[in-house]
Amino acid sequence: MSLPATIRVKLSSEAAEYISLTPVVVQEMPVRDLVEHMLGVTGKDEARVRDLLQRGTLVSGASRFRWTGLEADAESIRALFSSFPDPDPARPFSPARCVRAVLRGARQPIVITRETARRRGILDRMLGRPSFWDVLVEIAVAGNPRYSQYSYRDRADLYQLSLDGPSAQRLRERAHLVRYNVLEDQIRSAPAGSAELYVVRTEVE
Repeated sequence: MSLPATIRVKLSSEAAEYISLTPVVVQEMPVRDLVEHMLGVTGKDEARVRDLLQRGTLVSGASRFRWTGLEADAESIRALFSSFPDPDPARPFSPARCVRAVLRGARQPIVITRETARRRGILDRMLGRPSFWDVLVEIAVAGNPRYSQYSYRDRADLYQLSLDGPSAQRLRERAHLVRYNVLEDQIRSAPAGSAELYVVRTEVE
């Protein structure tokens, strides 16, 4: 059968501390939005998406989605898939559209958003000093990031960047440019060997 435009979904939290506290929310959700959550788990795997639609349950991040299971024909699923981007290994890294970086090393990952890392103090702005994000992007461009995949969960292309000793040291030395003490301490004290870079596409792509 063809997929409906919307589907009635029960939404609840899967976070352990909220299981008994969070009420179940019932809403009419565009089926495309629901399938997008699936793609974050399955990728464009037609059989797995069809199976999830039939089962009527999905856990995505800290949320659980439940609905009355439905059969979907292959043509409808393929048509829906065509409305989502595909991975593109030939796509070059675009520093202007990079919105998040995740530093990885021996300790837990350090998530750095462009919005957070671009903030500078008044004196820094007056003196034209770079932000931590400027430094990070400069290192990324010089390091020639390698294309990894398209993340449907994040709606972004994912690139992998290896950090050599000098690059990792430079990030630690420039940690003082970050305006948040906790993040600054994390960057300064946790040597990073690599970074994941998230690059969004324009709406026309």
